[in-house]
Amino acid sequence: MTNHDDASASASSEGQPAEMASRPASPANQITANDGAAPEPGLSNITPDRKTPVIVEDVDRSVIWARDGKTMAAWAWRMIISIAALALALVIVYFAWRAILPAILAVLVTSLLAPVAKLLKAAKFPPAIAALTTLLGSIGAVVGIFAAMGPTIRSQGSALVNEAENGARELLSMTDRLPFEVDVSKVSEFSDSIVKFLRNQSGTIASGLVSGVSVAGTLVITIVIMFVLTFFFLKDGSKFLPWLRQYTGHDIGWHATELLTRVWNTLAGFLRTQAVVSFVDAIFIGLGLWILNVPLAFVLATITFFAGFIPIIGAITAGTLAVIIALVSNGLTNALLVLGLIILVQQLESNILQPVLQSRSMGLHAAIVLLSITLGSALAGIIGAFLAVPIAATVAVIMRYHSEMVGLRAGDLTIDDIEIASSEDDEDAKSSLSAFVKVKQALTDMVTRARKTRQATQ
Repeated sequence: MTNHDDASASASSEGQPAEMASRPASPANQITANDGAAPEPGLSNITPDRKTPVIVEDVDRSVIWARDGKTMAAWAWRMIISIAALALALVIVYFAWRAILPAILAVLVTSLLAPVAKLLKAAKFPPAIAALTTLLGSIGAVVGIFAAMGPTIRSQGSALVNEAENGARELLSMTDRLPFEVDVSKVSEFSDSIVKFLRNQSGTIASGLVSGVSVAGTLVITIVIMFVLTFFFLKDGSKFLPWLRQYTGHDIGWHATELLTRVWNTLAGFLRTQAVVSFVDAIFIGLGLWILNVPLAFVLATITFFAGFIPIIGAITAGTLAVIIALVSNGLTNALLVLGLIILVQQLESNILQPVLQSRSMGLHAAIVLLSITLGSALAGIIGAFLAVPIAATVAVIMRYHSEMVGLRAGDLTIDDIEIASSEDDEDAKSSLSAFVKVKQALTDMVTRARKTRQATQ
C-alpha cells in the first residue's frame, strides 16, 4: 500500500512539470523565486538576477477594479473637500477685501523699503525713527520728483495750450476747404441733440459722479491704511517671526520661518523687477519722444515710470497723454509715430522683458507669468493683474518648499541639498544661534524622526 502511494506521489510529482510545461505561462502569472519571500499573487516579479520560475494564482479582476475604485473615491473626496475649503477662503477674502488689500500692498511696499530701514537701524537709529524716516523719505522723494517737473510743465504748458487753440481753429477752417459743402444748420442740430441727450442723462451722470467720489474716497482710505501698516511693518517686522515661533512650537515655528522668509524674498524680487521694467520703459519712451521733438519728453518719461507699477491702465494713460501732446504740438504724423513707438515698447515689455525678468527673479516660467496676469485681470481687474504674479510666485514657493520636505523625508535629498533662505536675525543673535543654523537643525531633526518612524514600522 505504501509502495503504491509512493508511486502515485512520484507519478504526480513527475507529471506536474509536464503539465505546467504544456500550459503556456503568461507574464502575469509567472514570477521568479526570491530569497524565500512569498511572492505577491498576480504581480510580475521578474528580475535579471532571479532564474527559477514560480507559478502563482491570478487575482480576480473584480478585486483590482474594487481597489482602483476605492483609490479614486478617496482622491475624489479629497478634491471635493479641498475645493470647498478654497471656495470658503475666497468668500472670506471677498467680504474682508477692504482690510486685506491695504495689508497686501503694505507688505509689498515694506519689502521694497526694508533694506533702507535696516541700514538706518544699523546706524543706531531707534526702530520708530528709522521706519518713519524711511517712509517719509520715500514719499518725499516721489513728491519731489513731481514737484521738479512743475517748472517744465509751466514753461511749456502755456505753449501747448496756444497750439491746441490754433489746432482747433485750423480744424474749423478746414470745413471751408472741403470738396463738399457742410450744412451749418445740420451741425447745430447735431450739437443741440447732444446737449439734449446729456440733460436727459443728468441723473445717471450725477449718480456716476457720486459713485466715482465714493471710489476715490475708498482709494484714499486704502492708501492711508497702507502707509500706516507700512510704518508698523518697518518698525516691528523683525519681531514677527520670533513672536510666531512662541505660539507654534519648535518644528512648525522654524518651518514657518523658512517658508515666510522665502516668500518675503520673492515679493521683494517682484517689486525690484517691476521697477527695472518701468525704468527701461521710461528710458526708451523718453528717448524716442526726445528724438521726435515732442514737448515735455522728460515729464512724460517720468509719468511712464510711475505708471508702470499700475498694470494695463498705467501704460494706457501715459501713452495716451504722450500721443495727445504730440498731436497738439507737432501734428498728426508725429502723433502716429509716437503711437507706434509706445506700442512697440509696450509689446517688448509685456511679451519679452517682463516675463523673462520676473520668471528669473521669482522662479516662475514666463508662460506662467503671462497666464497669471491674464487670469488675475479677468477675475479682479487692474488690482488683480498687479497682484497676480506675486500671488502665483507665493503659491510656487509653498509648493517648492513642500516638495523639498517630501524629498528629505523620502531620502531623495539631504540637508546639504536644500538652500536655506533664513539668515541671522540681528535682534536674536545676541542670545541664540543664527536662524540659519536653527532652521537647518530643525530640518535635520525632522529627517531623523522620519527615518526612525519608517524603521519602527518595517
